[in-house]
Amino acid sequence: MKTYISPSQRPNTETVVAVGSFDGVHLGHQALLARLKERARHHRVPSVVYTFDPPTRVFTQGVEFLSTLPEKLDLLTRYGIDEVIAVPFNQEFASRPKEAFLDDLRLLRPLALVVGEDFHFGKGRAGGVGDLRAVCSDVVALPMHSLGDQDIKSTRVREMLATGDVEGAARFLGRHYDAQGVVVKGDQLGRTIGYPTANVRVPAGKALPLGVFAAKTFVGGVAYPGMANVGFRPTVNGRELRFEVHLFDFSDDLYGQEVQVKFWHFLRGEQRFSGLEALKAQLGRDAQAARTALED
Repeated sequence: MKTYISPSQRPNTETVVAVGSFDGVHLGHQALLARLKERARHHRVPSVVYTFDPPTRVFTQGVEFLSTLPEKLDLLTRYGIDEVIAVPFNQEFASRPKEAFLDDLRLLRPLALVVGEDFHFGKGRAGGVGDLRAVCSDVVALPMHSLGDQDIKSTRVREMLATGDVEGAARFLGRHYDAQGVVVKGDQLGRTIGYPTANVRVPAGKALPLGVFAAKTFVGGVAYPGMANVGFRPTVNGRELRFEVHLFDFSDDLYGQEVQVKFWHFLRGEQRFSGLEALKAQLGRDAQAARTALED
């Protein structure tokens, strides 16, 4: 998949374009991508996703993001998109009039445009779906997708993660929620009680579920079952949020390696224990519950 940071960088050829933040690439986004690919096949031109880095609401409202740009690009590659234009979203870009955004789209020579029906653009969200027809007559505006009686939105996924509901988030995403980061050195308390952990550092602003979870950690493409903890470690008077994973039956050195952690099942919320022995006993119960959940 080819990637650019500006429409002016790509070749001067016809395309079909989908526009949006695509934060998390949830089921609603995937429906949009499916329509994009269908229209691109029909016209026999590349499928292009025009997206924003960071996602618009992350910049304008300060919310956490579901996917870093590398994670988003990985997902879009997996869904078979030909090209991505990930424009830097900053104050200058947010202040541009709607006409400037339409000029960007014209550079892509779209034969069809695919967006959500509530799509807006330009300073003050002045532009809407109707304005896109000044660029292309074939504008596909998909309605909000829902699951049961709930709209599928990135905001709802963030709300689920905030309560530890990783299984609910997985239903909206169509896959297990994951976080990618580099293993850094921690204080190594876990190994003293038989549960060594890898301290995973993710980019600031990444949405993480709070609690203890059954998880799978991917190292070099190989999946290892285990547990993940996201919290402040009150038993040892921790003061900063930590993201740690314990891999079952694993003893290799992970320092400096990038890992991907997929959250499988919520085990419990974070607790303060009377001491390390009580914590160790609970971790034993957590490990058994995690193994059962991952086997199921």
